[in-house]
Amino acid sequence: MEDKVIKRPQNSNQSLPQSEDDQPFLEIWGRSSLKGEVRISGAKNSALVIMAGAILCSDEFRLRNVPSLVDVTRMEQILAALGIKLIRNGNILDIDARNIGQSQAPYDMVSQMRASFFIIGPLLARLGVASVPLPGGCAIGARPVELHVRGLQALGADVRIEHGMVHACVKGRRNRLQGAKIYLDYPSVGATETIMMAATLAEGETIIENAAQEPEVEDLANFCSSMGAKISGAGTNTIVISGVDRLHETDYNIIPDRIEAGTFLVAGAITRSEISLYPIVPEHLASAIAKLQEIGTQVIVEDRDRLRVVSGELRATDIETLPYPGFPTDMQAQFMALLTLAEGNSVISETVFENRLRHVAELNRMGADIRVKGNHAIVRGVPMLSGAPVMATDLRASAALVVAGLAAEGKTIVQGLHHLDRGYDNLEAKLRQLGAKIRRVTPDLESSFETPLVDRLNPAASGVESIGLYDSVFVQPHSLLFIPKRFVSPGFILVKRPHLIN
Repeated sequence: MEDKVIKRPQNSNQSLPQSEDDQPFLEIWGRSSLKGEVRISGAKNSALVIMAGAILCSDEFRLRNVPSLVDVTRMEQILAALGIKLIRNGNILDIDARNIGQSQAPYDMVSQMRASFFIIGPLLARLGVASVPLPGGCAIGARPVELHVRGLQALGADVRIEHGMVHACVKGRRNRLQGAKIYLDYPSVGATETIMMAATLAEGETIIENAAQEPEVEDLANFCSSMGAKISGAGTNTIVISGVDRLHETDYNIIPDRIEAGTFLVAGAITRSEISLYPIVPEHLASAIAKLQEIGTQVIVEDRDRLRVVSGELRATDIETLPYPGFPTDMQAQFMALLTLAEGNSVISETVFENRLRHVAELNRMGADIRVKGNHAIVRGVPMLSGAPVMATDLRASAALVVAGLAAEGKTIVQGLHHLDRGYDNLEAKLRQLGAKIRRVTPDLESSFETPLVDRLNPAASGVESIGLYDSVFVQPHSLLFIPKRFVSPGFILVKRPHLIN
């Protein structure tokens, strides 16, 4: 495989917006059994923050098991815009951050992805100054950066927010952050990681109390430690960092993605299939495995890095999302899709993010019976889901709609794949390898035009010469409508060679 040098895209903010009809979509024909094994990619939430941590290193180094994701590509471009050299070869990423020419991140890139805000801590620690736009990403609640800002201020930084930009600089003549004892009001993953990275090059000792315990936090700590950082306690609620003068080269392997693994576990359960997953870390999936077993699915640890899922009759259960080691919010939507087909009533409580139940309407479109009350979703199990056109509302919701489509009767069309591509490495290809009937469709110029429909009993009245049957959306008989080709219902007619229609 050829090495690919990563460069900042030219005029990245000049692209014209496209209508949804011009965007790729997934077609899924449900009710197929899955079989075989699937390889789990590197963890998105580790890769992004570890790439940001590249700024801390004064040498060249190598990352392995880097997933191929839209968000990873964006982070590569952000780092390139700062003057960092990157070369990509498959899942290997070589990074040279010896010479950083910018302390201000480009707005047009950072505004698209929340994880890009992670660069503020490393920039501040390495250069003594940083300017980063407030971040973008999935619209699933406020997700403020106040804990990040307070943590940096505790380390001695002067931080101000003006006109959508966060400006930070190190105060004093020493031009170096100072260790501090920091208590987080909430065990925020992002704030824990930002403070930990900044503290690696600070003077003195930093203690983070009520720290996030997620595996991705521990992975970041292990990465920094492999470069010479002195960090202990990662994976517990108290992390201690003793600052060092510089970090050196390393060759580091990113952990497997527990959320992708959980998504495939749900795919196996909802299709009543038997599939194996590798490589995985079973301990990272403990809460998801426990819930799958409550639901009636058997999960077998075949090896220290391999799981097998064997589905049974689905039973209702209750789920509450919590910080790790609790049930992850990033698996809430997928498990909701699974519980739509479980016998009985389930209650899912989303306690981590507000506004993260928007996929309910799309699942109900497929025949699910779900009611929302505040941050709770009451799921009444139904015998069957039906394929339908649905729209992804965020990253994990898109995965939920895909797994629902795998179990639904008929064809499901999932739009909004820009969400899916942010966090899943070639999901449809992996599902096809297991036997799923799924394909990605990119509309060409011709099929993106709207197509006239006529009632098949009276085509001449609409001035058409030739007609033919097609499939998928409801239109009133005897009316002439214009809708995209892919949304035409059985019993109606796709015009193949229309005359001029007034």
